[in-house]
Amino acid sequence: MTPEFVVAYIIIFLFGIVIGSFLNVCIYRIPEKENIVSTRSHCMMCGSMLRWYDLVPLLSYICLGGKCRKCGTRISLQYPIIEASNGFFYVLIFVVRGWYIDSILYCLLFSAFLVLSVIDFRTYEIPLGINIFILALGMIHLALDYTRWLQYAAGLFSVSFFLYIIYIATNGRGIGGGDIKLMASCGLLVGWKLNLLGFLLGCILGSVIHLIRMKVTRADHVLAMGPYLAAGMAVAVLWGENMIEWYMGLLV
Repeated sequence: MTPEFVVAYIIIFLFGIVIGSFLNVCIYRIPEKENIVSTRSHCMMCGSMLRWYDLVPLLSYICLGGKCRKCGTRISLQYPIIEASNGFFYVLIFVVRGWYIDSILYCLLFSAFLVLSVIDFRTYEIPLGINIFILALGMIHLALDYTRWLQYAAGLFSVSFFLYIIYIATNGRGIGGGDIKLMASCGLLVGWKLNLLGFLLGCILGSVIHLIRMKVTRADHVLAMGPYLAAGMAVAVLWGENMIEWYMGLLV
């Protein structure tokens, strides 16, 4: 790897952790219906307004020892974890997918996945705004790759249609409306093949991990499906094309 690429990846990581800082704002404020733009950042315990030097991604947390400068309350590990994860995923996307415009869209998609995963895990609800954001990414991708519009249009319904049938048949007890909208939005962005693969992987992850959680931590049998669907879609975006090619090769 040339020095130029190393510098480029460092810049991408730094940009990712800055966006990750904003994601933390979204995670806390969206469920509370708070403004994510105009309201100044503040301590969740004492309410004191944070200065700019308390908001430097990762570095501020380390310098403050993970505590509020004003009241000394310990700051959640979620802040540095989300920031670092977003930066890591941004770099990983460019490494795996290459230096294309699609990679920018997928970076934004992964940021949306982080936000919806934490919120859904806590509240069992995927915010409509997140699904609309992913849908907008899909429309941009469709415009950029309009010659393959049919596979993206098919992706819009490839999973969501069947989930909607389950939703109607079970009066909403079998699947959440947010999950249906999530798979429709993702399908428009990635196309029907990767959407189906991502859904399958998400179901497998959800089944295995939640069964382990129920056994080890006695978690409730009701699970938030959003984080697992997001994880499955993330794997599909990064390596799905190779996985599909490998599987099809087995059938030849």
